[in-house]
Amino acid sequence: MIVTINGGTLQEPLNLTEEEQSILNDKKNSSVVYNYNSPQAVAFEMKTRANIVAAARALNSSGAKFATFANTKGNPQYWTRTEKGALQLRPGVSPSDAIQDIFNQGSLYAFECATATVIILYKGVLDTVGADIFNRNFAQLELYDWNYDQDLKLISSDQIEQAFPGDVLYFKNPDVDPKTPEWQGENTILLGPDQYFGHGIGIATSQQIISALNSHRRPGSTTAAYLMNDVVHPDFEYLRSLR
Repeated sequence: MIVTINGGTLQEPLNLTEEEQSILNDKKNSSVVYNYNSPQAVAFEMKTRANIVAAARALNSSGAKFATFANTKGNPQYWTRTEKGALQLRPGVSPSDAIQDIFNQGSLYAFECATATVIILYKGVLDTVGADIFNRNFAQLELYDWNYDQDLKLISSDQIEQAFPGDVLYFKNPDVDPKTPEWQGENTILLGPDQYFGHGIGIATSQQIISALNSHRRPGSTTAAYLMNDVVHPDFEYLRSLR
């Protein structure tokens, strides 16, 4: 048992769903000790991770398209498109309603993969903390690249062996064709063992993502795309403190 509560053995059950329990089992089977302040902290992280995975799957089936910043679009009922290609939350609009609309009416949206990743994280957090807490803490959303609200509070590491479902991982294409710079890499959500969601590619294995990126290398290149060691996820304990 390597998931502990203040150094002591974690006492289950935690009333987790099957997906949440599967993620917890992955952490328990790791060679790293993960120490939590309370059983509630464990349950919150597993719920948030599972909700991020569910949000990635939902975005995949939403109809939202991949687009460069120049071609970003969104539902004008909720978002104003800026000159740089950002989607700015309209005044008086509920942040939770605006995020949910992306998943309900995906055909009205198009954005690139970093923006998609932040949207997925927002949706995972929304589904965990609820609309009231989300709206109080994420009141001025702007969807653009890796820009995100300070209350999302992301943590990064280079410990790829400690990646779990719900983490953000990056595939780099170091020799991208300069005519298609949007294929310089792919931000993905880890869904499960060798299963990722990357906006513009869809749900795929690591080799499928690498193959897709390799098809956008400069002519004559033999330098393959690869999965980087970077791992990004929300600060779950900070999110749990939001009121």
